[in-house]
Amino acid sequence: MLTIAAAIILGCCALGAGLCTGIGAIGPGIGEGNAVAKSCEAIGRQPESKGAVTSTMIMGCAVAETTGIYSLVISILLIFVAPSTFINILKSL
Repeated sequence: MLTIAAAIILGCCALGAGLCTGIGAIGPGIGEGNAVAKSCEAIGRQPESKGAVTSTMIMGCAVAETTGIYSLVISILLIFVAPSTFINILKSL
Protein backbone atom coordinates (compact mmCIF):
# COMPACT_ATOMS: atom_id res chain seq x y z
CA MET A 1 0.00 0.00 0.00
CA LEU A 2 2.85 2.36 0.84
CA THR A 3 4.51 1.88 -2.56
CA ILE A 4 1.33 2.84 -4.42
CA ALA A 5 0.96 5.96 -2.28
CA ALA A 6 4.62 6.82 -2.80
CA ALA A 7 4.23 6.42 -6.56
CA ILE A 8 1.20 8.72 -6.53
CA ILE A 9 3.16 11.29 -4.51
CA LEU A 10 6.11 11.15 -6.91
CA GLY A 11 3.84 11.43 -9.94
CA CYS A 12 1.92 14.37 -8.54
CA CYS A 13 5.15 16.18 -7.59
CA ALA A 14 6.51 15.67 -11.10
CA LEU A 15 3.24 16.84 -12.65
CA GLY A 16 3.16 19.90 -10.39
CA ALA A 17 6.77 20.75 -11.23
CA GLY A 18 6.05 20.51 -14.94
CA LEU A 19 2.97 22.68 -14.71
CA CYS A 20 4.76 25.22 -12.54
CA THR A 21 7.65 25.53 -14.95
CA GLY A 22 5.42 25.58 -18.03
CA ILE A 23 2.99 28.18 -16.76
CA GLY A 24 5.73 30.17 -15.05
CA ALA A 25 7.67 30.50 -18.30
CA ILE A 26 4.77 31.79 -20.38
CA GLY A 27 4.34 35.09 -18.53
CA PRO A 28 7.94 36.29 -18.63
CA GLY A 29 8.27 35.23 -22.25
CA ILE A 30 5.26 37.24 -23.35
CA GLY A 31 6.13 40.20 -21.12
CA GLU A 32 9.73 40.44 -22.22
CA GLY A 33 8.77 40.05 -25.85
CA ASN A 34 6.32 42.93 -25.59
CA ALA A 35 8.86 45.07 -23.75
CA VAL A 36 11.55 44.52 -26.37
CA ALA A 37 9.10 45.16 -29.22
CA LYS A 38 7.91 48.43 -27.72
CA SER A 39 11.44 49.59 -26.94
CA CYS A 40 12.50 48.86 -30.54
CA GLU A 41 9.54 50.97 -31.67
CA ALA A 42 10.56 53.78 -29.34
CA ILE A 43 14.18 53.70 -30.49
CA GLY A 44 13.01 53.66 -34.11
CA ARG A 45 10.92 56.77 -33.55
CA GLN A 46 13.47 58.68 -31.47
CA PRO A 47 16.99 57.26 -31.93
CA GLU A 48 18.50 59.87 -29.60
CA SER A 49 16.71 58.30 -26.61
CA LYS A 50 18.37 54.93 -27.14
CA GLY A 51 20.27 54.92 -23.83
CA ALA A 52 17.30 55.73 -21.62
CA VAL A 53 14.97 53.33 -23.42
CA THR A 54 17.49 50.49 -23.36
CA SER A 55 18.28 50.82 -19.65
CA THR A 56 14.59 50.98 -18.76
CA MET A 57 13.87 47.95 -20.95
CA ILE A 58 16.64 45.91 -19.35
CA MET A 59 15.37 46.78 -15.87
CA GLY A 60 11.82 45.81 -16.85
CA CYS A 61 12.98 42.52 -18.37
CA ALA A 62 14.91 41.72 -15.19
CA VAL A 63 11.81 42.33 -13.07
CA ALA A 64 9.66 40.25 -15.43
CA GLU A 65 12.15 37.39 -15.32
CA THR A 66 11.84 37.04 -11.54
CA THR A 67 8.53 35.18 -11.89
CA GLY A 68 10.23 32.65 -14.15
CA ILE A 69 13.02 32.20 -11.63
CA TYR A 70 10.51 31.77 -8.79
CA SER A 71 8.68 29.08 -10.74
CA LEU A 72 11.99 27.31 -11.42
CA VAL A 73 12.83 27.33 -7.71
CA ILE A 74 9.39 25.93 -6.83
CA SER A 75 9.81 23.23 -9.48
CA ILE A 76 13.19 22.22 -8.08
CA LEU A 77 11.68 22.05 -4.60
CA LEU A 78 8.81 19.91 -5.89
CA ILE A 79 11.20 17.51 -7.57
CA PHE A 80 13.86 17.13 -4.88
CA VAL A 81 12.41 18.15 -1.49
CA ALA A 82 8.67 17.56 -1.49
CA PRO A 83 8.54 13.83 -2.33
CA SER A 84 10.74 12.78 0.58
CA THR A 85 8.86 15.10 2.92
CA PHE A 86 5.47 13.75 1.87
CA ILE A 87 6.65 10.15 2.03
CA ASN A 88 8.02 10.69 5.57
CA ILE A 89 4.67 12.16 6.60
CA LEU A 90 2.91 9.16 5.06
CA LYS A 91 5.18 6.72 6.93
CA SER A 92 4.46 8.45 10.24
CA LEU A 93 0.69 7.92 9.88
